[in-house]
Amino acid sequence: MYDVVIIGSGPAGMTAAIYAQRARLHTVVVEKQPMGGGQILNTYEVDNYPGLPLSGGFELGMQFRKHAEASGAEFIQADVWEIEDLGNRKVVKTDKGELETRTVIAATGARHRKLGIPGEEEFAGMGVSYCATCDGAFFRDKVTAVVGGGNVALEDALFLSRNCKKVYLIHRRDELRGEKILQEQIGASENIEVLYSCEVKEIHGEGKVSEIDVYEKKTGNTVPVKVDGVFIAVGIDPNTEIYKGLVDMDPQGYLIAGEDGQTSCRGIFAAGDLRTKQLRQVVTAASDGANAVKSAERYLIEG
Repeated sequence: MYDVVIIGSGPAGMTAAIYAQRARLHTVVVEKQPMGGGQILNTYEVDNYPGLPLSGGFELGMQFRKHAEASGAEFIQADVWEIEDLGNRKVVKTDKGELETRTVIAATGARHRKLGIPGEEEFAGMGVSYCATCDGAFFRDKVTAVVGGGNVALEDALFLSRNCKKVYLIHRRDELRGEKILQEQIGASENIEVLYSCEVKEIHGEGKVSEIDVYEKKTGNTVPVKVDGVFIAVGIDPNTEIYKGLVDMDPQGYLIAGEDGQTSCRGIFAAGDLRTKQLRQVVTAASDGANAVKSAERYLIEG
C-alpha cells in the first residue's frame, strides 16, 4: 500500500512528488500522458517563475520532471477512472489496475476552453495563448487580440494594453459580460478597440500568428485583422470529473480546498489549477504541491 498516490504530473504533481520523496513517503505519480508536464509544456516562454526568467515552457516542465525523477519518484502512465473511499484507505482504479493508498493528492489540473477553429492548435505557443499574465510581456509594442467578454477577457485586455501598441477585444455578443468597472476601464483605454458581435473564424501565419479572420455577425462579412498574438479567454474547465460525488466542488467544478489542500474527503488533498483559488500559475501550483504533501504527512501521523 502506498502512503500517497499523486494523480497528475504537472507542476503541482511534480512538486508534490519531490516533497513526498523528501518526506520518505511511499509514493507513486499517476500520469495520463507520457512525460506529463501539464499546460506549461504548451507555453512558448515562461518569464514569471522566480529565478528562471525567459524559460521555455517545455524545458521548464522537463526540469520539474528531472528533479522529481532524481528524487526517486515512481511514475505510472495510466488513466484514472474512479477513486473509492474506504475510510482510512483509498483505492485508485485505473486502466492499468488498482492502487491502494492511505492518501491521494489530486493534481489533475484544468484545461482552457478552446475556440475549436483552424489555426488554434497549429499556433498554440506561437502567438496563440490562454494566459495574458504569462505571455503578455512578449508582445510589447505589438498588436494583439483578446477573445471573450467576461471578467478574465476584460482583465487580459487591460493588462495587455499597458504594453501593446493596440489590443482588439473581440466578443460574440453586442455587450460585454464583465464587471461594469472593468467595462468603464476598457472604454477609457485609448488603445483597446472592442469588436462587438464578432467571432474569430480562423488564425493565420507562417511559423507564428500574423492575421485572424473576424466574422461580423451583423453584416455577415468576414474581414482580415492583422495581429501578432491572440489571447483566448472564453473560460477554463477543471479536470475534476473523477472526483464527482467524492469531494465537494464549487459551481464551476473546482475542488473546494484552502491553502492546505484539504478537501471535504479526509485523506484527499487538492493541488494546482483544479482547486478553488485566486491565481492559477506555475508558481502557485508548485506551492500547492508542497502544501498538499505537508497536509498528507500530518494526516498520516494523526490518522
